[in-house]
Amino acid sequence: MSISGNPKKFAQALSDGFVRLSPPMLKGHTPGQLKTLLSNLEMVQRELRQIPVSLDDVDAVKQKNYRTTRLTQAEMILRTYCKKMRIPL
Repeated sequence: MSISGNPKKFAQALSDGFVRLSPPMLKGHTPGQLKTLLSNLEMVQRELRQIPVSLDDVDAVKQKNYRTTRLTQAEMILRTYCKKMRIPL
């Protein structure tokens, strides 16, 4: 099973909350696909951190923090799964 479409778009969908990442979802992927997904998660996270947000706009700050949290959680799930399955990243 492969990641359908663009891995970067998948990572963006993760950050927006449209998709949830879980260990059973990762079972059908190859180590190369998992590495690609991890690199795209990191890339989207870097891009998200570069977006300037006014501290007066509480909703924008909250949304940025939610997106960052979702990406961090997805990265931790992916790294934990790879460590458990002894897949080198």
